[in-house]
Amino acid sequence: MTTTRRNAVRQALAKCEGFRSAQDIYADLRASGSKIGLTTVYRALQALSDSGEVDVLRTDEGEAVYRACRTEEHHHHLVCRGCGRTVEVAGPAVEKWADAVGAEHGFVDITHTVEVFGTCADCAASADAASDGPSGEAPGKASGSPGRAAAGRS
Repeated sequence: MTTTRRNAVRQALAKCEGFRSAQDIYADLRASGSKIGLTTVYRALQALSDSGEVDVLRTDEGEAVYRACRTEEHHHHLVCRGCGRTVEVAGPAVEKWADAVGAEHGFVDITHTVEVFGTCADCAASADAASDGPSGEAPGKASGSPGRAAAGRS
């Protein structure tokens, strides 16, 4: 694979805010006139991941998605299930825990992957507003009834 094609994938990722699938990146590149192939996109993503330039995570459905790495430091991701907004977070407690678990069982050279998924404040507010009736109450709720239970996955 040429450096030019790897750079094209790198630039496509740099334009994206959230995580994108290889197919999405491929479609963006083709739409902009690139003749790059899907296999080349996958190879470029693997090379960029290996070099630490790209973050990779697996969605709930098991699909690998990619994003240009925003920092060179080891970090984890907090990802909104609704809009895909992603925050890079340090996790010193996770680092200590992983090392302790490894040591407890006689393991060395410990590595780990931790991704945290949830719903961001904007998506939660949108969901609450969409479920509220005209009076501000949830549809089907009588006045004075207890608050709504949280919906979705935990």
